[in-house]
Amino acid sequence: MAFLSEYGLFLAKTLTLVLAFGALILMLVSSRHPKSRKGELVISDLSAELEQTRTRLQESLAGKQERKQLEKQQKERNKQRSKQGDERRRLFVMDFHGSMDAREVASLREEVSAVIGVAQPGDEVLLRLESGGGVVHGYGLAASQLQRLRDRQITLTVAIDKVAASGGYMMACVADRILAAPFAIVGSIGVIAQLPNFHKLLKKHDIEFEMHTAGQYKRTITMFGENDESGREKFREELGAIHEQFKDFVAAHRPALDIDKVTTGEHWLAGQAKELGLVDELCTSDDYLLRRAEERRVVGLCFQKPKSLTQKLGQQGAQGLLQGLERLWQQSPWR
Repeated sequence: MAFLSEYGLFLAKTLTLVLAFGALILMLVSSRHPKSRKGELVISDLSAELEQTRTRLQESLAGKQERKQLEKQQKERNKQRSKQGDERRRLFVMDFHGSMDAREVASLREEVSAVIGVAQPGDEVLLRLESGGGVVHGYGLAASQLQRLRDRQITLTVAIDKVAASGGYMMACVADRILAAPFAIVGSIGVIAQLPNFHKLLKKHDIEFEMHTAGQYKRTITMFGENDESGREKFREELGAIHEQFKDFVAAHRPALDIDKVTTGEHWLAGQAKELGLVDELCTSDDYLLRRAEERRVVGLCFQKPKSLTQKLGQQGAQGLLQGLERLWQQSPWR
């Protein structure tokens, strides 16, 4: 019995080493031979998906005779479209879930360029936007990507289901029309910068910090040195200049706004935002899609970058951890 126990332990250790060694080799190979493709544009026929879902539900609820009639009608529609082609105007649907550094702008650039390359008169773009804002230069570039659509007279609609604040609203205001779900958060047209200062802590432990610059305002405030009032004032001046440009940008795209009233840095729920003129309609992106699908061909666009093995393993590990925590929470007696 002891022999079997020791033998089982030996097998478990051996298997663990083999798996770890294999994973290490795969990581090395993946890092040395990256994919040559920068990514790919994934295109989905959302009209077909919506129609298929509706048809399946109708068929499941219908009787036998009615089901046959529905199938016959669907075949006739498909036959007609295959002969004449789908000449409906297109609605291109894109998603932007913005992070603090707005790194998603790289994919947005590819999606916008793809639309510009194929857009015809009367086509429309729907951007489902979700972002609480972030760095100025990142969201400024994201807004400029959307401006490329406007410059070519391609109708742009932005739908806010959850939040479009600060840099997120900078993007949204470029649109011809802004939709927002009733409890979405909108606004926060302001600028913020904050950082800790460790000067007193370093001084307490007799640690000196040196910083050498050329130019009076090369560095205004610092995390480790002693900040003076002139540096702070210059820093606030720079923030104020950015805020003024932000205000001018919003005012140029939404001229009916009382710009001084809505650029205080406050945020509002969509109902209040509509009263202020920050959004045009209270509507979820789902309702808008269903409405437009009656008259347009709806096409989904998503530019996806290839993931490395390390990213895939990390994502799987994170998902496993979240699932485990969720199970523990569901089983917890204090829930």
